[in-house]
Amino acid sequence: MNSFKRILAAGLALALAGTAPSLAQNASLPDSVRSAGVLRVGIEATYPPMAYKDPATNERRGVNVDLVTAIARDLGMEIRWEEMSFEQIINSLTTGRIDFSGTSMTDLPARREKLSFVDYITTGGQLFTTRALAASIREATDFCGKSVSTPRFTNYFPSAQAWSERACVGAGRPAMQVMGSNGATASRTDLRQERTQGAILGAEFVAHLQRTEPENWAAVGRPITDNLSGLAFPKEATALRDAIAASLQRLIDNGTYGEILRKHGIEAQALQRVSIDAGQP
Repeated sequence: MNSFKRILAAGLALALAGTAPSLAQNASLPDSVRSAGVLRVGIEATYPPMAYKDPATNERRGVNVDLVTAIARDLGMEIRWEEMSFEQIINSLTTGRIDFSGTSMTDLPARREKLSFVDYITTGGQLFTTRALAASIREATDFCGKSVSTPRFTNYFPSAQAWSERACVGAGRPAMQVMGSNGATASRTDLRQERTQGAILGAEFVAHLQRTEPENWAAVGRPITDNLSGLAFPKEATALRDAIAASLQRLIDNGTYGEILRKHGIEAQALQRVSIDAGQP
């Protein structure tokens, strides 16, 4: 009997050892979120490799889908995905429709007026072109005097104009003509149909294009901007933000984060530690 009790006690101790960290991690969440048992996460599923729909199954795929799923598992929570356009995300955060954004968003000073960020990846605006044009466009300044397309509602649009002023006009070259599009798909269409000679999207998106369609696209030079991308939260939601940040750091430390980035081909953009609101000053 004593032997049986010892075995039973050992088994119970092991079970508690396995659940205690999860309970402690769950306890770090705000009471209202923890009691609901659900994280309401806004996502724009049109931006591979971060979040997109698998064309074969129409299921969500991507870095952020995998990361948020791993965070929810770490915290013992369920996820309620709320699909929306990129333009709707900030308003949905500030009005309380969602708890945080599962879509990558560049951490910018103007956005930090209303939002707070858990920064977890490097990013930047990457110029690229078609394989047919790559022979004559080898570096970023080869776009001076040429036209490029980039989504008008992202920071890439003003950043590209500012880069042109510095790198083209400032060096006595003709300006790069920056055309604003309705999104990443529209910018690729502009380039494919030769309305422009180049396009600018996030470095992670261009890495995905080169990985999945190497015969069609070629990156040109290094990103023309250098910043951090993060999960966005309402500015006042500091307790939830910090709980998610701690969970994400655990995923970095235990290797889950690295595995996810390697799976999607963007391990070069990894960070060793998450940060809060550490984007451009």
